[in-house]
Amino acid sequence: MANQLWAKKPISSLLTESSNEGNQLKRTLGATSLVALGIGAIIGAGLFSLTGIAAAEHAGPAVTLSFVLAAVGCAFAGLCYAEFASMIPIAGSAYTYSYATLGEFLAWIIGWDLVLEYALGAATVAVSWSRYLLEFLSNFGIHLPAELVCSPFETLKLSNGEVLDGGIINLPAIFIVCLLSLLLIRGTQGSSFINNLLVVVKVVVVLVFIVLGWSHIDPANYTPYIPENTGDYLHFGWSGIAAGAGVVFFAFIGFDAVSTAAQEAKNPQRDMPIGILGSLVVCTILYVLFAHVMTGLVNYKDFAGDAKPAATAFAVTGYDFLQNALIIAILAGYTSVMLVMLLGQSRVFYTMSRDGLLPKFFSAVHPKFRTPWKTNLFFMGFVSIFAGFVPVSDLGHMVSIGTLFAFCLVCIGVWIMRVKSPDLPRGFKTPWVPFVPLMGIVVCLYLMYSLPNESWARLAIWLALGLVIYWSYSKKHSKLHQGSDNK
Repeated sequence: MANQLWAKKPISSLLTESSNEGNQLKRTLGATSLVALGIGAIIGAGLFSLTGIAAAEHAGPAVTLSFVLAAVGCAFAGLCYAEFASMIPIAGSAYTYSYATLGEFLAWIIGWDLVLEYALGAATVAVSWSRYLLEFLSNFGIHLPAELVCSPFETLKLSNGEVLDGGIINLPAIFIVCLLSLLLIRGTQGSSFINNLLVVVKVVVVLVFIVLGWSHIDPANYTPYIPENTGDYLHFGWSGIAAGAGVVFFAFIGFDAVSTAAQEAKNPQRDMPIGILGSLVVCTILYVLFAHVMTGLVNYKDFAGDAKPAATAFAVTGYDFLQNALIIAILAGYTSVMLVMLLGQSRVFYTMSRDGLLPKFFSAVHPKFRTPWKTNLFFMGFVSIFAGFVPVSDLGHMVSIGTLFAFCLVCIGVWIMRVKSPDLPRGFKTPWVPFVPLMGIVVCLYLMYSLPNESWARLAIWLALGLVIYWSYSKKHSKLHQGSDNK
């Protein structure tokens, strides 16, 4: 039975599955293309939604240092991620190549953990999307019923200055989740032109915010730059900077898209480190400048519970004619991020279902649209529940701790495979092993430690639920154990 837990899916099976799609990847990406890919994937929802909360609750104006600390953890984990992806000669998620290198049990843990990254990540973005939409509508005198745009467990600052201490449900967040899920069922695919356009739009929004906001900074808002710790480990001081790093880590989710392109890099050994570290450096600089301007425009205390901090801060500049354009651009970027997250989650569950680890329900393909429509419907309901009833800060913490945990597993996996299978072909090798994987583990665990205890409790409950499903269903129905290729 122990051997069964560590059984690996043969690479030949992966190749057979991928050949049905005619997947022959060409090495066409250079270092510059990989950096651009990384920038487009990284800059997204986290910057516009959680920066204010991290500043208000943990780091103050020193949230800029939180971004730097989070980037360091991403750099170590990203280098490990790149080697892991290049070991398997097809593109795929962390679940896919974990199954081929570390065995079924750890693959299940990573696949189950990805729900926290993708599904709850989509819910987090949906809540912030809702806040920016409300701000946009209020600029035209349209005010939706307050009780229907706020979860029962959060406080909402209304445009008229009043404060709503808990509503009934966040209907706009549920609306956008359902709309995008239905689009995915129909097989909507974003063209490369639209995706590239959104990348440009997101970068322009950040640059416009920095450039126009810089001259309106009030230096008094930076005093004190590192607020004194309140006596609670998580609130301000140096420990608060670490806690803030755990929160804003969400803003870096997506950099692993560079590592998954390892098989398409012209010179992976040289270009992958440049792509990963280069995109992280560029984005970190933009993030630090963005956070510096934002906390300079508005006192960090005013961002408490604010899921639309960019709009709140930009309003101080007086550029009212650009306010709506900024919000529209953010809403467009958010929509793209949610679409990708919902798509990624359905792909993971679809693959796990085809492997027998989940019921056939999740791999059912629509006869007309040829999409995993039942999986899309399931996550439409699952994500909607969290988007409609859970505060954005709690969602952000759950996503961050789930992603950090997955990164720890990736770092451990690379280290193990260097020892167990040193001769396995690798398109890219992580430098300074075991130093880099070890530092990735240490930094990610430190950021996890800096998150609220509630986040750890939720992660433990989620993983316990996953283990129950694995032992009661997945292990018995695994096609790897039922087939002749069980090794």
